Amino acid sequence: MILDSAPETTGEAPIEGAEADLRELTGSEIVWEALLREGVDVCFGYPGGAIMPTYDALVNYPIRHVLTRHEQGASHMADGYARASGKVGVAIATSGPGATNLVTGLATAMLDSIPMVCITGQVPSHLLGSDAFQETDITGVTLPVTKHNYLVTRTEDLAATLREAFHVARSGRPGPVLVDITKDAQLGRCLYDPEAEPAPLPARRIQTPSENAFIEAARLIEQAERPLILAGQGVIFAGATDELTTLVERAHIPVANTLLGLGGFPASHALNLGMMGMHGDASVNSAVQKADLLIAIGMRFDDRVTGNLEAFAKHAKKIHIELDPAEINKNVQVDIPLLGDAKAMLERLLTHVKPADHAPWMREITDFKADTAARDIAGLPDNGKLYAAHVLHDLWTLTKGEALIVSDVGQHQMWEAQYYKHDQPRSLLTSGGLGTMGFALPAAIGARFTRKHDNIWVVVGDGGFQMTACELSTCAQEGIKINIAIINNGYLGMVRQWQEFFYGGRYVATPMKSPDFIKLADAHDLPGRRVTRREDIAAAVAEAEAHPETFVIDFRVVEEDAVYPMVPAGADVDDMIRRPLPGAQ
Repeated sequence: MILDSAPETTGEAPIEGAEADLRELTGSEIVWEALLREGVDVCFGYPGGAIMPTYDALVNYPIRHVLTRHEQGASHMADGYARASGKVGVAIATSGPGATNLVTGLATAMLDSIPMVCITGQVPSHLLGSDAFQETDITGVTLPVTKHNYLVTRTEDLAATLREAFHVARSGRPGPVLVDITKDAQLGRCLYDPEAEPAPLPARRIQTPSENAFIEAARLIEQAERPLILAGQGVIFAGATDELTTLVERAHIPVANTLLGLGGFPASHALNLGMMGMHGDASVNSAVQKADLLIAIGMRFDDRVTGNLEAFAKHAKKIHIELDPAEINKNVQVDIPLLGDAKAMLERLLTHVKPADHAPWMREITDFKADTAARDIAGLPDNGKLYAAHVLHDLWTLTKGEALIVSDVGQHQMWEAQYYKHDQPRSLLTSGGLGTMGFALPAAIGARFTRKHDNIWVVVGDGGFQMTACELSTCAQEGIKINIAIINNGYLGMVRQWQEFFYGGRYVATPMKSPDFIKLADAHDLPGRRVTRREDIAAAVAEAEAHPETFVIDFRVVEEDAVYPMVPAGADVDDMIRRPLPGAQ
């Protein structure tokens, strides 16, 4: 409860319980009190005028603040922390440009359903709308890229608002929330009630699936001759790997993963086929089109997975297990929707699923995979050239598949997904829906604060690395240990690949001159090493992992290699451009 003033003396018995513990605090102090109650132990940010009162109060609270070199870096760090832990990440910035620099990070988190709370300072409330110095309507700016946002102008509203913000960020389908706080609300004082209840949130009515829906779904599974599970990030968020494994093994159903779903079902399992979609395994895309039943779990049928919607899995019945009702029938019409948490839905479905065997279907898929294996560059003899596929395959081998990989966006992201096999949930952090270049380095820094003992590797291109390379200074100042593998091909590689395939090889604005990344690391007092031959990969990885500081490896790979297969935009998902067979012209 928040009171405007202390209670009057009435001569009655002393106040007992929670009300006896009310303290008069500034709004800035309430911010940190609220974060402590939410279990926050680290936040990422960059101070400025409108948020200075809150920073001034931080000296009295046991929350670690990580000074970033750019507010976008702060938002990606909070995002990486959340992806790696499942908890809410926190970023802080000032008004105006500080706040607008968070927008890309908010959009990244929004499209990938990442729980995050961003706190921004705002000009004093009496100046709102006056075009005051560093005033921006950040709640208006971020409305499309946040799950919810707030403008707080009264100190008395802070405790309840922050409590609600964390609840919204982590509940249901997670997402980012922004809380904009005017400077006078930070400076004001009121009685702080740690149990302050937010206003009742509107109830969202979700139709719980009937038992008949699960019985009918089990019947489709029993009747299917060529079933296939499409496992997305929702499996990871729900902690449903065990339930998924039980379904897979009982009904003998192969599994394909989305990019963000990698690790939700062990890559080493005999029934794991790999990644689907635009740059997925060719055998997986062929299997999707041949299937007579698709069981989609915690995925949203986005365009990178489906290709041409009109031709997508035309002969398959479809069961969709999904938490967000807005995703049901949004892109693909399904036969049986099971609306709810993936773990709970699988538990109920399993009570009706009978043991089965689909050996003929698996033999057919094995035939699909033979063609893929014949084209796999990682299995070809070393011809003296260093390919990105070599780097990722060897990194997987050398780390025994146990590293936490944080990949950026581009060709290297797809090579990582193809060649680094993930057996554990939350072992791959990457920007999926928005495809944000510059994500990986700051996200890995954020992940380090929750995965304190993991072997963390950043996999990043020469283009994306330069977008947030300033955060090397954050690594140096904060004493953060991560390993950075720059896949350096001298181009904006994925754009160059599109230009090669679809624009007549006209490489406009894609050749990229980069700084000497080893000298750049040295300028930050960080070590580094350059690798140009496959035979040197192992020594470089060992040196990086043995060094106590952040270590940069500049892998100079073949310039004009392409990611195969590739489904052209708008094409059928099995209409793929494939790597030529060895010896083919």
